[in-house]
Amino acid sequence: MSDLSLDHYLHRIGYAGERSNTLAVLAAVQRAHAQAIPFENLDPWLGRPLALDVPSLERKLVHQRRGGFCFEHNLLLAAALRALGFTVLELAARVRWNAPDDTPRPRTHMLLLVTIGVTRYLADVGFGGHTLTAPLRLDRRSPQTTPHGPARLNHADGLYTAQVEVHGEWRDLYRFDQQPQLRVDYEMACFYLCQHPQSMFRSTLVAARALPDGRLALRDRQLTFYGLDGRVESQELDSADALREVLAKRFGVQLEGVEGLDEALAQRLFA
Repeated sequence: MSDLSLDHYLHRIGYAGERSNTLAVLAAVQRAHAQAIPFENLDPWLGRPLALDVPSLERKLVHQRRGGFCFEHNLLLAAALRALGFTVLELAARVRWNAPDDTPRPRTHMLLLVTIGVTRYLADVGFGGHTLTAPLRLDRRSPQTTPHGPARLNHADGLYTAQVEVHGEWRDLYRFDQQPQLRVDYEMACFYLCQHPQSMFRSTLVAARALPDGRLALRDRQLTFYGLDGRVESQELDSADALREVLAKRFGVQLEGVEGLDEALAQRLFA
């Protein structure tokens, strides 16, 4: 994987540990990535094009210190894991979060299947406010512990459903199988999410970040912190300057070079 500078990536996520293909390394890298690189959709929201090749992803998420959404996060993580010696399969899922059970959903989410020895793990650093901060064993049906709460994988009829526990209730994140995906599959789904007029990523500004003590989420002007201790703190931002400051200081998004942001904030959120 010479397309990725592993040194630069590991420095970006603040990981300085062992470089090997063990479960401990996978768990540490996944958690560090989720806490260091935010989920954000500034480019789709602004109508800016996205590139999914590894050099472009490294330039944006590593060197420019931006965030991204699932394809960007997980393609970058896949490249890093392969450079560390892991066997990685790239998959796609149908998002079930907040979707009625009888609503058909397209495969618009990317996730990774990582094999260590003979054991397979789900790894995913790109699901926004409920991004997994630890790998999940594919062959285990009981709840699994992560730094940000319990999660589990249900399996029926060849399909896996990833779930997280929220306020004592199990909620579906997404459903997937083990069919390998190609880069062109992700490019098609990415184009839909970035260009379709009904895509949430076109209409709503979102950002999320896992923190050591909880999760931080932004939806347009609404900023919410969900603490691991159960506390919830929410506020509505009252100005474009306040929103920019939140993106820069609390989410860690480098906004230099994001053309058109000030105009879009003024016209779409603070008119």
